[in-house]
Order: sequence, then structure tokens, then C-alpha cells
Amino acid sequence: MSNKDLDALREKLDGVNLDLLQLINKRAELVQEIGRVKEKQGVNRYDPVRERKMLDLIEANNEGPLEAASLKHIFKEIFKLGLGLQEEDQKKTLLVSRKKKPEDTIVNLKGELIGNGVPSFVFGPCSVESYEQVATVAAAVKAKGLKLLRGGAFKPRTSPYDFQGLGVEGLEILKKVGDEYGLAVISEIVNPNDIELACEYLDVIQIGARNMQNFELLKAAGSVNKPVLLKRGLAATIDEFIHAAEYIMSQGNGNIILCERGIRTYERATRNTLDISAVPILKQETHLPVMVDVTHSTGRRDLLLPTAKAALAIGADGVMAEVHPDPAVALSDSAQQMDLDQFDDFFAEIQKLNWVTV
Repeated sequence: MSNKDLDALREKLDGVNLDLLQLINKRAELVQEIGRVKEKQGVNRYDPVRERKMLDLIEANNEGPLEAASLKHIFKEIFKLGLGLQEEDQKKTLLVSRKKKPEDTIVNLKGELIGNGVPSFVFGPCSVESYEQVATVAAAVKAKGLKLLRGGAFKPRTSPYDFQGLGVEGLEILKKVGDEYGLAVISEIVNPNDIELACEYLDVIQIGARNMQNFELLKAAGSVNKPVLLKRGLAATIDEFIHAAEYIMSQGNGNIILCERGIRTYERATRNTLDISAVPILKQETHLPVMVDVTHSTGRRDLLLPTAKAALAIGADGVMAEVHPDPAVALSDSAQQMDLDQFDDFFAEIQKLNWVTV
């Protein structure tokens, strides 16, 4: 075979390659259109039965010289690329996605801006136990020039016999203390029917880890004009966490703060395992501010400071931790709350970091 014949064959091969390129891209366009239809119908993108039928059709029409196993491998890779395109398209359509809104969302909590590049801090007792208890912590928070106070009024607990919180009375105490000390108050609700109560008493609605996929609660929180602090579920993937936020935003409320609070793993040295890498991932994938709860992620007072430093170093927009006047007699989670002296030491160390402006 002459060089001229070889060049002619190579030219034909180049033409086939270009034909394949056009066909593969045409297939990708069809796959994207199918993905959009499936999304509107609420149908799963991946259909194993449909994939099997396509592979069987390809095998039945194969006349060689490629073996059926080789062709299956090639087409499975093509199918995988198509599924990836559908997933990428869905990310682009998510309201919480960075692709949908490139600029950062900044949430205003009574003048405290979350997500503006200056870290914010949320402190307060695990549970609201009395006016005196909350007011004591509020005074310590106020003295440091801070503006955010947390406290649990409705407490979903592992055991039904544990302290479940003061309920509405706890919300009333929080509001009274918040008004007196000029602090924005944050607390969790667990029932969609309590949204009106939350709007009356709270500045920020917290949706806790156990309710991250309480979809009716998410939709209810999304239907009101009140900032929401959404915590990651105990065993939730980052993708599930992002979609939980989408439930809220899809109802019209875009004032959402994500909060990484540790996930359940096999490790028992800490209460949960702090997924510190979730912070930059969430900030890359979404435009929402991201905070870290160092108390519930570790469950240990001695780890609050190093994990808070790690959270700020990796780019968290804020840190949440628990403070109690006398943790030894706390009605919930006594081992993980700082007393007032420890709170002073904790924040003094945090203030040494270059990120803090009070």
C-alpha cells in the first residue's frame, strides 16, 4: 500500500471521527432535553431499564468487527456522560446554586451581616431554662460587642423522657431578652404549624439536624419573610443538604444560612464528626453563607476553640457555640457548654485571629 492510499484511508478516518463527534453531541442535546422533561415530571434521571434496552438494541444490531462486550463498555461511558450532563443542568437550575447566582448572598440579621467577609458569632445556652439564665448569657454576649443569641425552646431529644424545652414560654423569654439587650435571637421550631409563632418571637428560624428533611417544615419556612438557619442532617450528604435549602428557597425565601454541625460516623471520640471540608464545598456549590456549629459537632468543651479556628481558617462565615452560666446543672448537654469564664477565654483567643472585627 502506497503512502497515497494510506493518506486516503486516514482522511476517511478523520471524516468518520467528525461524524461521530457530531452524532455524540447531537445525542447529548437529546439527553439534555430528556433530562428537562424528566425534571418537570419529577422522574429520576437514571433509568436502568431504559439503559438495558438500549444496550440490547445495540448488541442485536452489531455486525462487527467490535465485540459486543467492547461496544457495551463504550456506550456505557457515553451513557454516563449523558447522565452527567443532566445532573449539571439540574445544578444550574437550582435557585441556591452558585451557577444560578454567582455573587454571594448576604443575610441581614438586625444589622449583623452574615456572608459579607467578616465572621459572625452565635452564642447562647443549649436550652432556654429561665429568664435569669438567658439574660446572664445575653449580658456576656452583649459585653463582647456581639449581636446574635441562640437558645432552644423546642428540643427534639433522642429520649422522650429528656427535657423537651419550655416551648412557647421559651420563645417569650428569648424575645424579651433579645429586646432588652438589642440582640437578634435564633431558635429552632419543629412543627410547620409553629411558623407564625416563630415569626412573632424570633429573628431567625432554625431548622435543626433532625428536621433537615422535614419537607413540610422547610416549605413553611420558605413561605415567610424570615431568615432561616438550616443545619445539616445527622447522616445527610452535601447534595441532600443543598436540596433541603432549595425547598426553602423554592417557596420564595432566599435568606438562608447553612450550618455544618457534624455528621454521624463510626467515631465515638466526639459526639459527631465535623465535616470541615463541607464548608468550601458548600461555598463553591451555593451562594449561601455557611456557618459551623462547633458545639454539636464535637460535644466537647476542650475542642471548641481548635475547631472554631479551623472553621474560620477554611472560610466559614461564622461560628456557633453554646454558653451556660453553670453547665453542671444544665437541663441538656451539660458536657459541651462553656461557662462564662471559658466563654471569655474562648473569645479572647478568637479575637487574636486576623479575621475578627468586633
